[in-house]
Amino acid sequence: MAEHFLLNISTPENVFYSGEAERLVITTIEGEVGVLPAHALMVVALDIAPVKFKTKDEWYEAAISGGFAQIAGDRVDILADAAEWPDDIEVNRALEAKNRAEERLRSHLNEVEYVRSQLAKRRALTRLAVVKKK
Repeated sequence: MAEHFLLNISTPENVFYSGEAERLVITTIEGEVGVLPAHALMVVALDIAPVKFKTKDEWYEAAISGGFAQIAGDRVDILADAAEWPDDIEVNRALEAKNRAEERLRSHLNEVEYVRSQLAKRRALTRLAVVKKK
């Protein structure tokens, strides 16, 4: 059995990460999924949540803002709406985004604005959670 798989994480703007990984933990819209080498074929929708993966040397974590993952044995391709390393996240900006979203949620919003505000708050909370674990 292989000891690693190729992990590619891409966003519309760039290739966020490309390299070998031994383990991967992603959060789908149905819950957490752990991935090891030789995993069964699977295509899943990703939730707004951290993605964690282990290389030969250490664990890494990044904030992911949704997308899709295709898992195919020795390769995992993640197409994320957005991805950020903890060092790239500006804590004050994330806190401000969380506060703005909470303020909008307290307002009388139509259904679309309410859902958008909930998603904005979840993105901000995910970014803050990744930074705190750093």
